Amino acid sequence: MSWISLTRLRLRGWRFVPGFAWYAVRSSRQAAKAAGYLDGALLNDAKLTFWTVTAWADEAAMRAYVLSGDHRAAMGKLSRWCDEASVAHWNGTGLPDWAEADRRMRETGRPSKVRHPSPVHAALAYAPPRTTRGGRLPPAAG
Repeated sequence: MSWISLTRLRLRGWRFVPGFAWYAVRSSRQAAKAAGYLDGALLNDAKLTFWTVTAWADEAAMRAYVLSGDHRAAMGKLSRWCDEASVAHWNGTGLPDWAEADRRMRETGRPSKVRHPSPVHAALAYAPPRTTRGGRLPPAAG
């Protein structure tokens, strides 16, 4: 069993893409080196929307990663950069496909605090994801 962490966020505009991309690359490298990281995937959805799903040895390993380094720095900016952001977590046996990730987000996810929420943010009433532009995150180091 592993701890699955699912995130979805939508940037408010193209002006936030360079900063987001910089932190996304650095955070994915950080994850690959993090204790307890097992696997991960990224989905480049439509309309500046990005999903990540990662598998961890346990919740403590995921939290240690989230609250450190580049990931922590990025989290401080996302409330300004995004008009939609949400997370979901559960115990599972591996990464879900994107249809399952979408189902989990809608059923058990929670919206994150953003400064300029879209009309659908609080209800997680976003459009279904475009699942053809996904890829794996770097594998766990070592």
